[in-house]
Amino acid sequence: MNLIDRVKNIITRPNTEWDVIDAEQTDSNKIITGYVLPLAGAAAIAAFIGYALVGVNVFGFRVTGVNWGLYYALNVLISAILSVFICSFIVDALAPSFGSEKNYVKSLKLVAYSFTPAWIGGLLAIFPPIAIVGVLLGIYGLYLMYIGIPKLKKTPADKHVGYFVVILIVTILVYILIGWILTRILSSVFGLSYGTTLSF
Repeated sequence: MNLIDRVKNIITRPNTEWDVIDAEQTDSNKIITGYVLPLAGAAAIAAFIGYALVGVNVFGFRVTGVNWGLYYALNVLISAILSVFICSFIVDALAPSFGSEKNYVKSLKLVAYSFTPAWIGGLLAIFPPIAIVGVLLGIYGLYLMYIGIPKLKKTPADKHVGYFVVILIVTILVYILIGWILTRILSSVFGLSYGTTLSF
């Protein structure tokens, strides 16, 4: 399955695509290098172009310039990779508690392919004023994850909702934590704050 077909199928017909994904024999390296990196990388490039060349007003301050572009691009790319690894590890660790199959590769599949709408939506960052629409598109990934859980993790029906809710909470917390850490590190590296206007 090539990248374009996988993106199209997981978004437009997720029920059948999850069955295809479940049957695929693959490894974590192929998922990361063949799927996560290209999509997250494209979203990162879009963010760089959007914030380096187009810019946006945030709280009355103009955010634009190469430093802002690099800041957002690295934020997108690093957070994507870290969140996929961390969330997959936690999803797999929690599996036995919800009568589900403990299989790291399948947990990685579940997380990586569920994040697809977020990375596709991230392409809208090429024009920052509408970037929020991309964030909203990412919410569709929650639905993808919900229907993917029983197919990939073999979760019993009576524990499906509970497992999903816990995964949802974990995903939100992971994103908040990674975002907070990256913001502190990258804003310091590039000397950025929303209280200043920098255009390099």
